[in-house]
This record gives sequence, structure tokens and C-alpha cells, in this order.
Amino acid sequence: MAFRPEPEHAEGQRRQNLLAISFFILALVTAYIPADMQQSIAWSVRVTTLRPFILTQQWVVAAKENAAEAGILRAQLDSLTATVSSQAGLLDENRILRDLLDLAERGEGFFRPATVLRSGIPGSESMFFLELGSGDGIENGAPVVNRHGLVGRILEVRQESSIGMDWTHPDFRVSAMLQDGRTYGIVENRRGAFREEDRLVLNGTAYYETASDNTLVVTSGLGGVFPRGIPIGRIAGIEEVQGQWRKAYRLWPMVEPGSVTHVIVFTNRVPDNLDQLWSDDSLSTVEKETVERRKP
Repeated sequence: MAFRPEPEHAEGQRRQNLLAISFFILALVTAYIPADMQQSIAWSVRVTTLRPFILTQQWVVAAKENAAEAGILRAQLDSLTATVSSQAGLLDENRILRDLLDLAERGEGFFRPATVLRSGIPGSESMFFLELGSGDGIENGAPVVNRHGLVGRILEVRQESSIGMDWTHPDFRVSAMLQDGRTYGIVENRRGAFREEDRLVLNGTAYYETASDNTLVVTSGLGGVFPRGIPIGRIAGIEEVQGQWRKAYRLWPMVEPGSVTHVIVFTNRVPDNLDQLWSDDSLSTVEKETVERRKP
């Protein structure tokens, strides 16, 4: 009968058995050797054969601890960022409210403060709601302002609320003049292809009269709707010329309606002339902020 080599699986099984028997014998020998020698052998195995495994385990534990610490630090940073952001918003809101209160104090009680509420409905972007009504002394047509100048006017008044429009409304009109009272006209809204392109125009001025850029335009008081002296905008160039008898000027508005959150509304006891209400210092500050807002 011819000799055949043993199958590979039988050879592997034999090796596993020999290895198991070797470990069993080693365990028996180790159990009966002195304790000091056992510790010496254990230390030798630890610093030689097991050293890579021990180092790997230590690295894994350290990595887990670092990851946990990083997660804690990230959460603390997010919390701190949110706190700082909210405080910055509160600081801005407090500054706006302080300015409004200062304006109201100079107005000797002719104003009522209010928060602007927007509906967010398409087609009503130029409208806003106020939680003030006829019970608060508010009437139809009452001007709405903030520390920068004219925001708009009230369209409809109820007992405890009112509806207003800002200057981006297509029906917005206000009789206006240059601050020195030299040139008069009508400020109106010109709609652009997009809402961002809406602009104010001082229309109906005489052709022979000129207005330099950056000249302040205020309400004239003509028509009895708006008192005299409310800042509207500054001249920003010629919009159009019609023949040799009329000019229209573009205006940089003093108020950006989309950023307005708090306003004050004139009551039915407002005086006819508000020339001294917006001081030169406050207008200079407003102009600096307006320039910053226009920067790209």
C-alpha cells in the first residue's frame, strides 16, 4: 500500500494540540515556582512580549479621554458663543431703546414707543403692525419714526392696534424740503425690479434750483400730514430731468425699513415743527452708521 501524506488539517490540529499542552505544562510549572520568581517573570513578559499591546491599550484609553475632553470643550465653546451672540443682540436692542427714549424725552411726551411686527405674507412687505391704537392717542396718518428719521405712517387705527406702511410702499408720499428750506418737492417711492432696488426720490423741484449731494431732506410740514423737520434722506444725485422746468433727485434714506424693530408714533398732540428734535450730533452719528451699512 502506497504511503500518503497526512492531510493539512490534521497537521494543523496536531500543532494546536502541542501548543495547548505546552501552555498547560507552563501554567503548572508557573503555579509551583516561588512568588518572587513569578513576579520577575511577569515583569519580564510585560516589558518584552506584552509591551506593544500595553502601549496600544494606553494609547486607546488616552485617545478616548482626549475625545471626551474635546467634546466637553466644544460644548462649552458653543454655549459661550451663543451667550456672547445673545448679549450682543441685547446690547444693540438696549442701545436702540435708549435712543428712542432719549428722542421721546426731547419730544416732551408727543410720542408713544412701539415694537414693529411684520406679517411675513407675500405682498405685505411694506406693511407693519403696532400694538398701539386709538386708546393710546394714535390717529390715522400719524407719522412713525425712529432715531434715524421717518419710517412711515399709520394707515388704519383700531382701539388697541394699528396698521402702518413704510416708505417702500408704492403709495408713500410726503411733502419735503431741503434742510435749509430753500427747495421744496414731494418725496415718493420708486419701485425697482427687486425690493432691494426700491429707492426714494425727491420729485417736483424747480429746474433752476440745485441740491448738492449729501444735503439733508426733511419733511416740510405742508399738507398737514407730517410735521416739519423729520429727517427723510440725503441727496444722492440727480434721478431725472424733465425739460427745463423740473428735476428729481435720488435720496439715501435715513431709515432702512427692513432693519427697523422699534419705533415711536406721534400722538394727536404733536407740534407742527420738529426742527430741534433731531440734533446735529444724532444726525452725524446716524450718517456714520448709514455709511457702514452701505459698505459691501
